[in-house]
Amino acid sequence: MRLISAPSLLLLLTLAGAPAVALAQAAVVQTPYQQPKALFDIYLDHPAKMGAALYWLRSFVNPLMEAPYSFFNEDMSVIVVLHGTELVTVARKNESKYEDIVQRMRFYADQGVKFKVCGLALKDYGYTPADMQPFVEVTPSAMTELVHWQNQGYGLITPVVTDKKVSIDEIR
Repeated sequence: MRLISAPSLLLLLTLAGAPAVALAQAAVVQTPYQQPKALFDIYLDHPAKMGAALYWLRSFVNPLMEAPYSFFNEDMSVIVVLHGTELVTVARKNESKYEDIVQRMRFYADQGVKFKVCGLALKDYGYTPADMQPFVEVTPSAMTELVHWQNQGYGLITPVVTDKKVSIDEIR
């Protein structure tokens, strides 16, 4: 009978355990979120990017509204401040042009999300509060609004919307 050396035995045991490691997977966690307060700072270089920016909002709100959290409007507070080209998407005269975007914002507004537009930017674009969708609030300035809500404990989220160069299938 042949004896196996200690280093050889160690190697065999390591290799025997290797397939088990390969089958391991990421752990799914349920962080115990409590009454989140989020402030979205949206400033885009093209209004068409507002659809992509709303996916950031969806990625925040939807998981919190579903089990195991099942938060309701009163359980969380979400504010979206618009102060770039995207503010044209909430001008009533542009509703047909940005219909999908407006419908999505209206859905979230009905869920308790507050949409605020910078008053300075509003003037720059030649709009008045009467030109805006009824779910929009006009604030004096985006900058002062952002600081105010951060001082109230809101976490700042600034969506980054880039031009997609490759498809997900290409890089997977």
